Amino acid sequence: MEPAAATMLSRPRVLPILLAVFALLAAAVTVGARGGAERAPTLVFILAGQSNMGGRGGATVGNRWDGVVPPECAPSPRTLRLSPSLRWEEAREPLHAGVDAGNVVGVGPGMPFAHALLRSPACPRGAVVGLVPCAQGGTPIANWSRGTEMYERMVTRARVAGAGTGRIAALLWFQGEADTLRREDALAYAGRMEAFVRDVRRDLALPNLLVIQVGIATAQWQGNKQGKWLDLVRKQQRAVRVPNLKYVDAMGLPLANDITHLTTQAQVRLGKMLADAYIATL
Repeated sequence: MEPAAATMLSRPRVLPILLAVFALLAAAVTVGARGGAERAPTLVFILAGQSNMGGRGGATVGNRWDGVVPPECAPSPRTLRLSPSLRWEEAREPLHAGVDAGNVVGVGPGMPFAHALLRSPACPRGAVVGLVPCAQGGTPIANWSRGTEMYERMVTRARVAGAGTGRIAALLWFQGEADTLRREDALAYAGRMEAFVRDVRRDLALPNLLVIQVGIATAQWQGNKQGKWLDLVRKQQRAVRVPNLKYVDAMGLPLANDITHLTTQAQVRLGKMLADAYIATL
């Protein structure tokens, strides 16, 4: 939710080279897991939104990440991430390193989500989870509309991830704090979110793609003032009406000293909540 990032240009992004070669890249990407075995994801999850999805657990003091990795976030050969260079690699914290550009990143919900899913009896036997980090701190939902830089980057990365052996299982979405700054943005949130979901499903050719939306718990700061439309954005989030969308509420989870970002342990709890929401659909 960094104010500088909120001013990113919402201009169309032309990616002809990436779009032309994504299938070749996806076919070529493999990752050396422990013991030298090659693995590729079977279940792919897109992680998008702003800084609380990008992860600031342990990264809100001193402009650096404290390096603490809870057991629920430890690396595993069954959890991969799509790197900034569009290659599968063993996932590790900070998951959004090199993706959430210009920001200090820490623990987010992606790794604990994957661990909780893989531990569940409902998870397909032998599943390998592929995480596709796409979040960018400080971005309002208008910066995720079709044709913008953030949207096109996410869709390109998702296409690469889904073109191999993996199936895109869900989009995990945690965003909205930047829309608490202006009443007009807060009021427009439900409509913009519905358009976003429709566009993503169309562009990925996945008309029933599951979307799990996180209800925000904090407002964004601008200068020395915090956005005052938190409750209105939350109301709009609950008003989103599209099929196959689930809602997980972050309200009440512990906050860091900046009263904006979730703590590391809060991110672990959120990851488990997201996993429970996904598992309930199996």
